[in-house]
Amino acid sequence: MPEDGFFEKVYKIARKIPYGRVTSYGAIAKCLGAAKSARMVGWAMNASHLDDTIPAHRVVNRNGILTGKHHFDGINLMQQLLENEGVEVIDEKISNFEAIFWNPND
Repeated sequence: MPEDGFFEKVYKIARKIPYGRVTSYGAIAKCLGAAKSARMVGWAMNASHLDDTIPAHRVVNRNGILTGKHHFDGINLMQQLLENEGVEVIDEKISNFEAIFWNPND
């Protein structure tokens, strides 16, 4: 599968993540039938920073940690974007991760 095709599929799923909810790199990879490609999903999220239609701030690691935060401009922008949607973040981790987790396979 060409990289651009994979990235576009990732973005299509990311755009479906509801406001105030989050998912993980691995959940997106699994939804695409590429369960071992969570890192590639991360690369796609990093490459999406110029496209405001992709809510990359809603994609975190499997433990709810804001591992992608360094790819956002400004100080704590990823956390600020999540908090603006009502997501509570404590010590760079989503406090109620399981409750607000969105599974793209559902």
